[in-house]
Amino acid sequence: MSIPLVVHVTHEAAMKIGGIGAVLEGLLATSAYNHHVSRTILAGPFPVWDENQMARIVSPQTSLQVRYASRFNIFGLVDTELGRRLLKIERELNISVFYGSAAFGPHRHEIILVDPSHMYPEARTAFTAELQSLLSLDIGRYSYDLEWQLFVDLAVPLVRVLNALVVEVDPGSSRRFLIAHDWMGLPTALAARTEQPGTWSTVFYAHEVAPVRRLVEEHEGHDTRFYNVMRKGLDWVMYLDNLFGSQHDLYKVPLLHQATQCDAILAVSDLVVDELQFFGAAFRNIPIDLVYNGLPAPVTTLEEKRESRTLLQAYCANLLGFVPDYVMSHVTRMVLSKGLWRDGKVLSHLARLLAQGNFQSAVLLVLSTAHITGRHPDQIREWEKDYGWPVHHRSDNGELTGAEIAFYYDVVEPFNRQHPNVKIIFVNQFGWDRQRCGTRMPAAMSFEDLRIGTDLEFGQSIYEPFGIAQLEPLAQGALCCTSSVCGCRDFVQRIREQGIEVPLHIEADYVTLQPSWWNASPFNALDIEYTIRNQVEEENSFRVAQQIYSLLPRTDRSRAQHLETGQKASQAMSWEVVAQDYFVPALQRLQSRMT
Repeated sequence: MSIPLVVHVTHEAAMKIGGIGAVLEGLLATSAYNHHVSRTILAGPFPVWDENQMARIVSPQTSLQVRYASRFNIFGLVDTELGRRLLKIERELNISVFYGSAAFGPHRHEIILVDPSHMYPEARTAFTAELQSLLSLDIGRYSYDLEWQLFVDLAVPLVRVLNALVVEVDPGSSRRFLIAHDWMGLPTALAARTEQPGTWSTVFYAHEVAPVRRLVEEHEGHDTRFYNVMRKGLDWVMYLDNLFGSQHDLYKVPLLHQATQCDAILAVSDLVVDELQFFGAAFRNIPIDLVYNGLPAPVTTLEEKRESRTLLQAYCANLLGFVPDYVMSHVTRMVLSKGLWRDGKVLSHLARLLAQGNFQSAVLLVLSTAHITGRHPDQIREWEKDYGWPVHHRSDNGELTGAEIAFYYDVVEPFNRQHPNVKIIFVNQFGWDRQRCGTRMPAAMSFEDLRIGTDLEFGQSIYEPFGIAQLEPLAQGALCCTSSVCGCRDFVQRIREQGIEVPLHIEADYVTLQPSWWNASPFNALDIEYTIRNQVEEENSFRVAQQIYSLLPRTDRSRAQHLETGQKASQAMSWEVVAQDYFVPALQRLQSRMT
């Protein structure tokens, strides 16, 4: 069944910034998606407030092709009917429109961006009143937040521009899909239902549940506490507000409750489904389709693996004076939810296991930074010369910033003092090459070498129900250690049920408690705090270290076996599989219901 039109509404319409952009980059490049979907439009805000994004939009290296952008005095469409329609809307509302296309693999898809920041006040007031009536809440309560105001202001202008763009598409609800990616797209989806009722089939694509992230991150019990409360709350038919109190001070919450007005809901993992059903009673009474996040599945040879490992080992030798037997990695954002301290706990146990017998060594390369744009290469070379960056760091000269300070002084530095055979190297810099990371990095090094050459990738997040990036090195035969609250967990389980083994995936469970520790009620689970969570981490990190130690490759033969099994698993979890088996069928089911 052909799908004529799909519009993806997202804050990452202009370019990939984070997780949603990665999803679109993977999904929209697949043959399966493009075979079934005739036309795709990415729609969102024109990021005029972000100099870096604007610079990338106009960069000669970008894949964006501009057809119409009044902000840049590009009016290539004004002599066409579409150009006249866009210009008319711009003048009526005092907005600026960007229209063009971008490459997604071998395919190109349209992009429409709207800047509502100078919209006429009377138009803004009318749109706000309309949404306020629709949402039955005080829109002004959250007007202090610029992000909230942007997506509320964007909603109706974007719908009007989209309607002008797709006027030739039959406005039957089974033929036009508007997909709202997370809460940012919901105002536009809700406005689409009221501007021209029956014109759009609206879909909410849930990548996470915002108040859950806050509850996990801000309490010292983290995932150990929250997910035990949630599990028992679901059993007792209780909801998030019953147990944690109202979350409506967070502006995303009232919008999320409106997601049930959409014609369909997609979720990126079984965990997100559970979170939504715990979030509100209405989510328990409607179907939610699973559309897992997928993996790239490149083919890697054993020789390529050897070459990349050799480069990583040479880099470690240049920094530390010895060639490690194993090189591990953690490529991530420098945020609390990534649970970086857990890497240190597992490595402490692993160091003792490796020291037995032949006294083997290992190095963990952590590539993460709290710096917005990255450090200048000249600064890196100066720090490298002065005090041996990235083995050593300083916070009194502006080098370490934000969360980097606690990670280095609480985790990295104490760990390195205590363990002679295993070290953590914290590379707090964007990029992975000699120009940006200093003269001790081999000249031939690239980011691909970090992915291909690693023996193990860590990803023990406390909140990442969308998470799958931790499994990307699977295709290169690496062990992948994730927490049990990463979204990839159930996707892995599904392919195992299909008979595909995934021995390289190691699950660190920091949620399941011994029955003797607590009485099984959601109210008892609310009392879980740091002491219990830390005890769970200590006990389970030892079990994880034992599993890692037993699976680490000792020979080229075992590395070749890891490559074979890893590539087979990656192909079963690829974006092609996600598009063919999950995304397209979900839209086709909705299409059938709406006809």
